[in-house]
Amino acid sequence: MHTDYAAWSWTPGQGIDGLRLVRRPLERPAAGEVLIANRALALNPVDWKMIEWGHPAWRESQVPGVDGVGVVMAAGNGVAIVPGTRVAYHQALGRDGSFAEYCRVEVGAVLRVPAALDDVAAACLPCPGLTAQQALDKVPTVPGRDVLVVGAGGAVGLFLTQLALQRGWRVWATAAPRHHQRLLELGVVGVFDYRQGGWSSGLREQLGERPLYALFDTVSGRHAATLAPLLGYNGHLVCIQDRQETAPLPAFGTALSLHEVALNSVHEHGSRLDRQALRQAGERLLQGLADGSLLAPDRRVFAFDALPDALRALKDGSGGKWVAQLQAAPAVTI
Repeated sequence: MHTDYAAWSWTPGQGIDGLRLVRRPLERPAAGEVLIANRALALNPVDWKMIEWGHPAWRESQVPGVDGVGVVMAAGNGVAIVPGTRVAYHQALGRDGSFAEYCRVEVGAVLRVPAALDDVAAACLPCPGLTAQQALDKVPTVPGRDVLVVGAGGAVGLFLTQLALQRGWRVWATAAPRHHQRLLELGVVGVFDYRQGGWSSGLREQLGERPLYALFDTVSGRHAATLAPLLGYNGHLVCIQDRQETAPLPAFGTALSLHEVALNSVHEHGSRLDRQALRQAGERLLQGLADGSLLAPDRRVFAFDALPDALRALKDGSGGKWVAQLQAAPAVTI
């Protein structure tokens, strides 16, 4: 019987090079928590950014990581989920995270995984899928309108594109050329290479008299601001990286609505109903992956002990969704 577990430990100011694989003592889940034995964990850009930049709540030996999939091993008081249940989760940034064999998670942050969905595919969903869902929920559904997804080749952009198509919108996208065929097969009206100068003029020409209703930007607030003129009257500019600190267009013109997306904020600022709605949305998305109505990004599977190298590859722009598979959890005593 084991009473400790392996985890990646953060060292302030040393970035990815400062990650150390250590042993930590297992702790019983508190009231409202579950202890999850991880079977897979997925990397997201927020992971390397926090490791490089730090976080106000982090101290020496913090365990990074926000996304994981595993089996509930123990439940705290007031938790209805029984041990043995397979779940995915998006962890709050201020808590010890998923880069470990075990993780303690508040029960409101866990998503039940359909039996037909494998661990690696399920691990791909929480951060990018829930971010895409939050971004879409900013914009009223008006079928038939034109929307643009900037960065549709990434994990968030791919989920956004599919969910926007399911809403009945005419979806346009920007992505690297290697993603174009797949996006067109999904039903995107047109795809542009964001690295080609003048692509926005080409989009405007193809739109004709149909201005964009919404624009979802996954690059930066500054980049999103440069594209604001593509939006029509009462359009929606949704920033998934950064936010608009100042209005990108003059007041009382096209009357844009500006939206910021901050998934992690739900842990601190979301009400019980907010978290419940997000959990229900996440479980619907997982079911979509299981039944094939939603496609996951291409996976790049790596060993748990190679996590720092995978983080470096993600930071350097290597494509695909990086997911570590872990061995089945040993029996534990806590």
